[in-house]
Amino acid sequence: MIQSEENMEHVEMLFRFAGGLGMFLYGMNVMADGLQKSAGSRMKNLLGVLTRNRILGILVGAAVTALIQSSSATTVMVVGFVNAGILNLTQAVGVIMGANIGTTVTAWIVSMSEWGSLLKPEFFAPLLIGVGAFLMLSGKKEKTGEISEILIGFGILFIGLSFMSGAVTPYRDAPVFAEAFRILGGNPVLGILTGLAVTALIQSSSASVGILQTLAQNGVVTWNSAVYITLGQNIGTCVTALISSVGAHRTAKRAAVIHLLFNVMGAVLFGGLMFGVFSFSRALGNTGISSVGISVFHTIFNIANTVVLYPLAGWLVRISDVVVKGEDVQEGEETYELPHLDERILETPSFAVENAVKEVVRMGELSLRHGKTVFEAVKTGSRTRVDKAFQIEETINEYERQMVEYLAKVSRISLTEQQRRVVGNLVYTVNDIERMSDHWDNIAELQEEMIQKGLSFSMEAARGFEEMASLTLDVMKAAVLARQTEKMAYVQQAVQLEDEIDDLEEEMRTGHMDRLSRNQCSAAKGVLFLDMLSNMERVSDHANNIVGYVADEREEWEG
Repeated sequence: MIQSEENMEHVEMLFRFAGGLGMFLYGMNVMADGLQKSAGSRMKNLLGVLTRNRILGILVGAAVTALIQSSSATTVMVVGFVNAGILNLTQAVGVIMGANIGTTVTAWIVSMSEWGSLLKPEFFAPLLIGVGAFLMLSGKKEKTGEISEILIGFGILFIGLSFMSGAVTPYRDAPVFAEAFRILGGNPVLGILTGLAVTALIQSSSASVGILQTLAQNGVVTWNSAVYITLGQNIGTCVTALISSVGAHRTAKRAAVIHLLFNVMGAVLFGGLMFGVFSFSRALGNTGISSVGISVFHTIFNIANTVVLYPLAGWLVRISDVVVKGEDVQEGEETYELPHLDERILETPSFAVENAVKEVVRMGELSLRHGKTVFEAVKTGSRTRVDKAFQIEETINEYERQMVEYLAKVSRISLTEQQRRVVGNLVYTVNDIERMSDHWDNIAELQEEMIQKGLSFSMEAARGFEEMASLTLDVMKAAVLARQTEKMAYVQQAVQLEDEIDDLEEEMRTGHMDRLSRNQCSAAKGVLFLDMLSNMERVSDHANNIVGYVADEREEWEG
């Protein structure tokens, strides 16, 4: 009977630990989700910083990881950016280094319980959940909902830590712990492999470090074992990015390899250094370490590793080139004109939305190129330009299909109301851009008919077409810039140009009818001319729709 009760107690402690780990992971996810939503525009600005230089990349990598509470997610996102052509490898190195620094924030959060009785999870976690739940149920503003998510996430995270710690407490004096950490502390390779395996298994270095710190809070972890396991955890976090790079372009695979090389080199360098220290002072190595001590080492190691290996970033890129052999997909119509979409970026909603905007802008620029090509075809009578226009139209049709599918996926991730509105408008914008290209394609078909019939416009009609086409291209450009910059100046410019185009079309139709009445123009050419005018006017209507979405978003944000 006693044996049975003891067995039940062991099972209960196992359930408590598993439940605590689950709450810890879930709380971290909820908290990170709330932080990302709250960061909103700041996360958007970080994307622009990413493309500047490596030092800023380090700062961005650290900031993003601190916000989303996962270096694995950051590096997976980097692989996605590289695969999409948003970042090159040199820029990616900086973000990867910064991600390792940013992940130390989680360790400090976990160690808060050792800072004082007021910061113990069991003291304030219930209050956080209570306040968060009250805000969620009573608050109507979106910002209130974001704050409630952060508070509830924090509370669940800390209760999960409390559960894990409570499950371990009865076994703190068990010989198995002392023996296990003695073996791991005396064998650097085994300690590193243990940290690597645990982190790779649960796909989260933050959770892995949290488990180690929970054990440390119960006094069962030694300095040497903690150091080696932590170094292994840094390597284990690379597994997620390596898995993510499967099926990506060669350059993206190289980004994942750079992440692995960076962490392996750091583990070897600092593992060897600490092995020397512990060999010289065995007493230090066998001394118990607190969760704060793990946070201190984790932070110093990642910052020092970045400082030491930063000058070697170029070499890391070259080594990755040797490790990942083969050639990238050659640039051509299918690679540089179709959208650069990668689902890895969906790991971070703010960046996913910003990337979607960027690709819609690229689609608009491609449609603008389509219009210029058609304009040149009509102006010069070139059959080659007509054929080129048809090729661009096919690309835009495929572009629309891929963008709609991607935006549907973006709409299903956790977004703020503001981001959801933008994504909805992007779907409409993609449709408008595709319709603009349809109208340009109609004009190309009309020009093809003119070439086949050997027709050409009169000088007066040609000048009129050129003026109309120039204004239409200008309104398209203003619409694309409005979507890209969200500046009302471009919105107002597009609206003004659209009015001018409407007036010009009416004026030119009247002039054409006068020429017909004076027998200065044939009916065959007249029909083609009027159809071209009508298609350009419809292009301007769709451009006007696009700036209308931007204006609607601005009014919503400012309201």
